[in-house]
Amino acid sequence: MPRTTTLVCPGCPPFRALTFDSLGLIKAVEVRDKQRGVPQVVERWGDPQSSKSFIAVSMIDRNSNPLLAVARKNGQIEVLSPVNGDIQASISNADGLDIPSQENDVTGLHLFTKQNLESDSRDCTLLTCTTKGNASIRSIELADSSTGSSCIGSSKTWNVCSGGNILCSKVDGNEKFALFGGKGVEINIWDLDNLTKIWTSKSPPKDSLGIFTPTWFTSATFLKKDDHRKFVGGTNSHQVRLYDISAQRRPVLSFDFRETPIKALAADIDGYSIYIGNGSGDMASVDTRTGKMVGCFTGKCSGSIRSIVRHPELPVVASCGLDGYLRLWDTNTRQLLSAVFLKQHILHVLFDSSFNVEGMDLLPSKEQTPTEIIVTEEVEASPLKRKNSSKNKENILDGSERKKKSKTSKERKKSEENGAHEKTASRDERSKAASKKRNKNSNQGL
Repeated sequence: MPRTTTLVCPGCPPFRALTFDSLGLIKAVEVRDKQRGVPQVVERWGDPQSSKSFIAVSMIDRNSNPLLAVARKNGQIEVLSPVNGDIQASISNADGLDIPSQENDVTGLHLFTKQNLESDSRDCTLLTCTTKGNASIRSIELADSSTGSSCIGSSKTWNVCSGGNILCSKVDGNEKFALFGGKGVEINIWDLDNLTKIWTSKSPPKDSLGIFTPTWFTSATFLKKDDHRKFVGGTNSHQVRLYDISAQRRPVLSFDFRETPIKALAADIDGYSIYIGNGSGDMASVDTRTGKMVGCFTGKCSGSIRSIVRHPELPVVASCGLDGYLRLWDTNTRQLLSAVFLKQHILHVLFDSSFNVEGMDLLPSKEQTPTEIIVTEEVEASPLKRKNSSKNKENILDGSERKKKSKTSKERKKSEENGAHEKTASRDERSKAASKKRNKNSNQGL
């Protein structure tokens, strides 16, 4: 029998998260208990189709008029409400752009928050970037409730690379700069106001054996929201590189993490810690000031990690991947708080920080199905406990009868032993009496 251990999950504080899977389904996961609770799937939007798989997501997280933008595998870009899932706008990525369909896969997507706050609530500004480096900033007019149609306003287009494939992109907190990188493309930073390139990274030199590592960035993130000069990039050769554009073009810090490609990176709110996830399900926290690993997260994932998100307020970090689980971790202890099984490959996850527990019904939603109930690590081990508990109950119920039986059996044994002793004693007495008679008869004969 293999050795098994049971993880006791303490539960999660109140939160709301949105997950995006490989079949084009959006699921809202919530914890409505004010203290500690188990996450539950309360809503599901969309129809399961592999052609509608999500490639990139972005959300304007605010209390009033929040927006969510998603890019799908079939080339469609949708702007919808993260509250009820209603589609506000739906466009094709090739609208207004002369791009072949095979080069139209969106790898970068960002909804501008500050521009939407200053402009009309019926408009939104969207940044997109394709695999071949065709980037655009477009103003989209949201669909009117009466007409139900949307249109594209002014747009700016440019190219961020001359060759290779763009695999990752990120916009800083001030929404003035953006970075792009990928396979055969060094990370370059662009000024979004002037659409000019201001910096390009330089690949590290050959190692001691003279081996040169090809450029292949899989993920990247800025360390601070208000500082675009420092960022971290993960490579396909399981390297994590820290760049400072004010210091040099090559990485100021580089280290290896396990032996599989880096698939997800996320920065902590402290400005120097990062969370790393790779293709074999390993997840760890690293201090970029020293380059040393703070620690690994307890409870190894069974599939490739594809997205890591840090909650902006709570000490919780979420991870998801190809094993179909959404896992919630404590950032301080790195212990597993809860795990939700969502059945499909989970590609992206986002937190809704404006979620409020007050005034909400604490019962599960009517749309929730039994298959969408959260499965935690503690629940998975409960059947064994139930069997043991039933046996204990039977033992408790039958204890008195067993005691009675044992007492009766002991009494019987004692009686049998006494009877055997009596029989042996009577036999001895008889044999002695017979021997005495024989002796008397022999003496009289003499």
